[in-house]
Order: sequence, then C-alpha cells, then structure tokens
Amino acid sequence: MAASTFLNFLFPPPPSLFVTTMSVISIASLANAGFSEVRGKHMSYSKFWNVNNDNATEKKQQVKLSSRTGMLLLYTPAFLAGAASFWVFPDDGFRSTVLQSAVTIHFFKRLFEVLFVHKYSGSMALESAIIITLSYFLSSATMIYAQHLTLNLPEPSINLLYPGIAMFLVGITGNLYHHYLLSKLRGKGEKQYKIPKGGLFEFVICPHYLFEIIGFYGFSLISQTLFGFSFAIGTTFYLLGRSYATRRWYLSKFEDFPKNVKAIIPFIF
Repeated sequence: MAASTFLNFLFPPPPSLFVTTMSVISIASLANAGFSEVRGKHMSYSKFWNVNNDNATEKKQQVKLSSRTGMLLLYTPAFLAGAASFWVFPDDGFRSTVLQSAVTIHFFKRLFEVLFVHKYSGSMALESAIIITLSYFLSSATMIYAQHLTLNLPEPSINLLYPGIAMFLVGITGNLYHHYLLSKLRGKGEKQYKIPKGGLFEFVICPHYLFEIIGFYGFSLISQTLFGFSFAIGTTFYLLGRSYATRRWYLSKFEDFPKNVKAIIPFIF
C-alpha cells in the first residue's frame, strides 16, 4: 500500500539498467558514508581534513590540495554537466529544463561561494576530493539523464514540480545565508574555528547542511524520478552523519559549546 502510494509521486521507472544501478549505488554509498562519519571515519575535508590517519609517515605521503583548489575540483564537473545538458538535451520539456536549471544554479552557487564567500584554514585530501567530485558529477549527470528518459511518459498523478521549485529556492537561499554567516566568523588572516552564531546556528551546528538537504529534496520533487529521490535520501543519511560528527567535534574543542544546540534538526537531532 505504502509503495503504491509512493509510486503515485514518480514517473514509471525507466528501462535503464544504468539508472537503476545508480539509484541503488547512490543511496547505499551515501548512507554508508554517513554511518562512517558517525563511527569516526571521516571524509578528509574541512575540519576533518587530517583526522583519519595517525601514522606520521603516511600523513606526509598523503597528497593534499588547498581547500579552495579542492572545492573548485568538487563542483566544477557537476556544474559543467548541468550547463552542457542544455545542449545535449535541448527539447525535453519544461520539467527537464527546470531540473537542468536547478542543478546548474546549485553548482554555480557553490563555485561562487568557493571564490568569494568561504574562508579557509585547512587542506583537502586528494583521495576524498576525487570521491566527492565523482559523486557530484555522476549524480548530477544521472539525475538529468533519468529525467530525459521520462520524455513522452505519462506524468505522475500528483504533480510536485512547483513545490519542488519552492523547496529548491528555500534550500539554496538558506544554505548561502548560513555559509555567509560562517565566513563572517573569521577576520582577515584568521584561521581558528569559532562557535557559529546567528540564524539557525542558535539551534543547530549545521544549518547549512539542513538547507542543503532541503535543496536536494527540491531536486527530487522537481524530477519525480526514482533516482532523484534515491539521491536525496542518500544525501540525507550522509549529512545526518556528518552533522553528528561535527557537533561531536565542537563539543570536544569548546568547553562552552551550548549543549542545547543540536546537530542538524532543531530541538530533535
């Protein structure tokens, strides 16, 4: 019953082994990454860029990128995939155009933040950068391709396109705003971490992750494909785990960290 109700929100699954396989891989790999964060095995970027390896020799051998270079690497291929999709799939209809636009705008915003908003204090392991880059690129390309495969299929009985646009706009705006607040924590030349203040930072330590999740569910409602929802659910698992680890890190570093501030969902988690 629940499955049939859920299917009312989706286009029929396309006869594509690639998209079906990517749907399974996406949710499984991202969920596993989220649980790894909880267990203390972190993707090596941001405040966790150098915590996974206790061996001094291996640390020296680890290839590192500057945070700015690493983040440019993360987002550029996915942005190019979104931009190129307008040329590859030029006439797929309004829903596809909205999805292509949302993906492209999302990663353009990320690149804008890398260049003009974020302030950096650490490095990024090349291995983690490659994994995340491939994840973003393949997920973006697959989401757009899965939408292309819905061409000429009957629309879902419940149209979630416009709620999806609204969620995407809320997500991207909230994410940008809280990234801006993070950037204001440090003065010129400062690199130390501080307890974030303002906005939803008064309630959770990772509101930027919360809005990122909202944005990805915006993608899924715009697309109404199995892959879109699979990627959104997988991203939720990963960012729940990452936010849990982030809160644990702040608790270990700051004695005055407010205990009532949750990880990602105000008052709950």
